[in-house]
Amino acid sequence: MSDVGEVSDQTFEAEVLKSDKPAIIDFWAEWCGPCRTISPIIQELAAEYGDRVKIVKMDIDANPSTPGRFGIRSIPTVLAFKDGQVIEQIVGAPKQVKAQLNSMAQKLLS
Repeated sequence: MSDVGEVSDQTFEAEVLKSDKPAIIDFWAEWCGPCRTISPIIQELAAEYGDRVKIVKMDIDANPSTPGRFGIRSIPTVLAFKDGQVIEQIVGAPKQVKAQLNSMAQKLLS
């Protein structure tokens, strides 16, 4: 079982872009209701895929540079990275977010 790690503007490149595993990053903020809604699902994803996919979160209020770099305009936004490139994104907290996140993780592993 794996916990969801926290990354910052300073650690993002090493932890996500240069990760030896594909990565999923959840851009969130403390004041964001939908972010709190998907947080337990992100935890479940980490428990299920954490040994094969790096799963991390970034607080956009504390780290404005990275979200700006990737054009994050609303949260939650979840990005999937493989070999340092964004291959998929989920914006908001749709009803099927768990299925979408599972699908995202499966694509990273295929």
